[in-house]
Amino acid sequence: MANAKELRKQIGSIKNTQKITSAMEMVAASKMRKAQERMSRGRPYSDHIREVIGHVANASPEYRHQFMIERPVKRVGYIIVTTDKGLCGGLNINLLKATVKHIKTWVEQEVEVDLCLIGNKGAQFFRSYGGNVVAASSHVSENPVMTDLIGSIKVMLDAFEAGRVDKIILANNVFKNTMTQVPTLRQLVPLDAAKEAPGRQRWDYIYEPEARDLLEGLITRYIESQVYQAVVENVACEQAAKMIAMKSATDNAGDLVDELQLIMNNARQAAITQELSEIVSGAAAV
Repeated sequence: MANAKELRKQIGSIKNTQKITSAMEMVAASKMRKAQERMSRGRPYSDHIREVIGHVANASPEYRHQFMIERPVKRVGYIIVTTDKGLCGGLNINLLKATVKHIKTWVEQEVEVDLCLIGNKGAQFFRSYGGNVVAASSHVSENPVMTDLIGSIKVMLDAFEAGRVDKIILANNVFKNTMTQVPTLRQLVPLDAAKEAPGRQRWDYIYEPEARDLLEGLITRYIESQVYQAVVENVACEQAAKMIAMKSATDNAGDLVDELQLIMNNARQAAITQELSEIVSGAAAV
């Protein structure tokens, strides 16, 4: 059994760690609120531009943008959004497990896979796991901007336009609430115009310029906005997961301190009892 001095040193070390994790929990809570605000501001834009694309595409059936045309799948591209840093529980590993499982379904069909990785943790994982990484962005920061992502997105879109990739899938964590972040994979390209324009209302537009030029710009902006929104949501997920992880670490540290305190008290009591026994035995011998 460790002596009282060693136990006191261990308790002091754990309490110092507890202070750090408690501070990190509060910082993550503050950052999460800011990330939620950015996420909430971005959702209406991405939702409405999706509706407009559907309206324009359905109102102009004579023209189908190549990003809306399904074709035989020989190669699939994945845009995978992870965090740059750790200490956020199972957030990244849950997403990567779901993505790897999804990738295996294509590999079993002898379909090749290209990877576009946003976030340092995804790059670290596929560096050891393996995979054809064609683009990567890291150090996106807690306040992402489109200029940090546009290069990686363009690599995948250019590959689709050139016919090197036949489908693009976006993998990211979706923020449901503070306790729940859901790994989600969805098809980004090709788009389905019918799904992009829910409801039965008919729309017609006077185009300036033509529908072809309008759709070209709208669809590109839409895809970029979807990836950007995924990164923003992932930041909110990261801070929520980090807050929960740090709270759990703080609570566990408190439980460990209580256990060590009890062990130290028992050790002290045993030492006092032994000393009293020795004193009594010495007095009896005299």
